[in-house]
Amino acid sequence: MRILGIDPGLQCTGFGVVDVVGGKLSYVASGTIQTSPKDGALLPERLKVLYEGITEVVARYKPDVSACEIVFVNVNPQATLMLGQARGACLTALVASGLTVSEYTALQLKKAVVGYGKAAKPQVQEMVKRLLLLPGLPGKDAADALGLCITHAQVASTAQAINKVAPLKARATAQYRAGRNY
Repeated sequence: MRILGIDPGLQCTGFGVVDVVGGKLSYVASGTIQTSPKDGALLPERLKVLYEGITEVVARYKPDVSACEIVFVNVNPQATLMLGQARGACLTALVASGLTVSEYTALQLKKAVVGYGKAAKPQVQEMVKRLLLLPGLPGKDAADALGLCITHAQVASTAQAINKVAPLKARATAQYRAGRNY
């Protein structure tokens, strides 16, 4: 299974690609997609850069699945809205490329990679380096994206093991007043 991890950001979106064979993780690629208002680009153009950048990464590395970080609520509401729009562009690119998207919080990522939910960025970078046997530290955004790949690999293997023991069965649906089903 090849996993594409995305750490969304308006100025810098990190991506990481990891192969999982059996229980072994193998680094494939990582990097960032940069946008800057200093170049005179307005928000719509910057979102387009993110969309096209992720579409290019998907075309180049042909992942099977993707994992994206869930946006946290920031002290600055304007920054949170901008980050949410960047994340939306990333998710749209992933889904438009035909990938399933799993979403994880920063806390889940840190617990999976470092073992501690409040780990600092340098700790995440160091553990990603060790787990993927990298020669040097990846950048902060790329490390988070690779960490999402590692997190998804752990979750996917656990879900497969559970499904072998107790497969999910189809549920009978119930109908709500307005005709909506679940």
